[in-house]
Amino acid sequence: MQDIPLGHRLHEALQEGMQRTFITVITEGDTTLTPDHIIQVDKIDSIFDLNKDALYDRPPASLQLTTVARVYDRTGTLLRQSDITVARRERLRLEQLGKNCDYHIDPFIRDTAIDLATRVALIARAAAGGQERLHSVEPDLAPVSNLPRPSALETTEQPRPSDSPASALRFKSLLLDENSDSIFEGGEHVRIRVDIVNTGTSPIEDAWVSVSGTSTVIEQFPTTSLRVPPLEAGETKSLEFVATLPLLAEPQQAKIQVAVEERSGVAARPQTLSFTIAPTGSTNDDIDHVPTQSSGVRQLETSIISIGLSSYRDGQIRSGKYASRDAETVAKYFETFGGVPASNIHLLTDRKATHSQIEKAFLEWLPTRPMKDGIVIVYFSGQALVSPTGEIMLVPYDGAKAATTLYRLKSLESVFAKLNPRQAILVFEGNISSIQDNPKTSVTPQWELHGDETIRLIAVEGLGKGFDDEPHRHGLFTYYLLRGLRGESDTNHDGKVTLGEISGFVRQKVAWASKSKFSSVQHPQIIPPLRADDQAADVVLTTLPSLAATETP
Repeated sequence: MQDIPLGHRLHEALQEGMQRTFITVITEGDTTLTPDHIIQVDKIDSIFDLNKDALYDRPPASLQLTTVARVYDRTGTLLRQSDITVARRERLRLEQLGKNCDYHIDPFIRDTAIDLATRVALIARAAAGGQERLHSVEPDLAPVSNLPRPSALETTEQPRPSDSPASALRFKSLLLDENSDSIFEGGEHVRIRVDIVNTGTSPIEDAWVSVSGTSTVIEQFPTTSLRVPPLEAGETKSLEFVATLPLLAEPQQAKIQVAVEERSGVAARPQTLSFTIAPTGSTNDDIDHVPTQSSGVRQLETSIISIGLSSYRDGQIRSGKYASRDAETVAKYFETFGGVPASNIHLLTDRKATHSQIEKAFLEWLPTRPMKDGIVIVYFSGQALVSPTGEIMLVPYDGAKAATTLYRLKSLESVFAKLNPRQAILVFEGNISSIQDNPKTSVTPQWELHGDETIRLIAVEGLGKGFDDEPHRHGLFTYYLLRGLRGESDTNHDGKVTLGEISGFVRQKVAWASKSKFSSVQHPQIIPPLRADDQAADVVLTTLPSLAATETP
């Protein structure tokens, strides 16, 4: 467990809310100005509840804040007092690492704080007479009597000239849905990501991003405007608006207009996001549903060989119940979410995954793919056998418990060494057992070979069998691999899933889910372990599909 960073977020949101309401905002200790109005917010109570019994990794969470907001005039006379209670409810993704938790809890807290700040700003505006923008102060919860009272400063807002110059700000806005299936369903969590760049030669200190449009959608956002952090010339910053789409019984067309404007009134050309909200409950969390819309990013130098064996010619070889289904879905995900051309994907399942066909894929097909700065990913779902020395051999469809019928891991590494791609990745799902029926001594699989640069993501540790996820009809490891590839492992919310992100996500989720569902922990492993500064950790596997905005004339 960790502390919820509520105080800082509340203070930050209240200050931004006041800056949008009043011309000048001062805080405690500033003796140069006398405020026209004083806003004081006292927190009475805060309740945070996380129902961990509901779902093992996405439990319902609620945060409720109860406050009292008071507005005073310059003489200290109370103009208005209001009790404010705000509450938000969402499903939060649980993580074992505090750093990853921050990525998920921070937007939840931020949105709650913005909701409260918006209500305080409305009360302050009403108490001050409803003028467009007024002088005032937000005292950081300090008593009114502690604030200085020198002479007032008169300031007027300059009107925007009709022939104002074009803004140096340029931006791109994207709409992303929670499960990356490109279906915007009522009740689903969505994000509007706005990337802003200063194309000018001077810093821009004061600018805002705002959203407007279909009222039933816009009213779901805790705030419709966000302040852009100061931008140096050439610098880029990203902001996000987060909301839950309204619950609907029928489809509804919706539009969201995104605008970026500087304090002077100079604005970039607005953009519009047009989409359809699907009825609530019209879709479900079907991991096999692959959106028709691709991510839009093409990875022409990435090659995929996906192999799955749900059956073997030799009935004594243990097969994976959903192995062929795993391989097919992984291939689809890399084509749609990864932007890998279909011509760069080679799929072999069951009877087609014989020793000769596997060898042909590695020795004849793969060398014809682009290799300069290329990425090669081999996914294998099935059975692996381990010799008494620890050597690992993959079992093809026509394989048996005889080394001559198996495909040696060393042979695969020789292929990688000859082709020399920028990065080779092996992903293994399934069973790992000894080639001997009754070995006299324990054996440790030797996945890491001397001088080898391949990164391996392995479903189990040592000898063992990966669990099957019966409700989703996939191997448990592959189910979370797919969830990660479609965006859930994107912990820094940059719209890209990297090898480092997916490896951390899969290891945590599979261990957690196996303990919860099967009372036995399955430990995936990454070999060799990735360090934070490893270039391999930054290899992009998939890019999340999004709805891009169009410029509004």
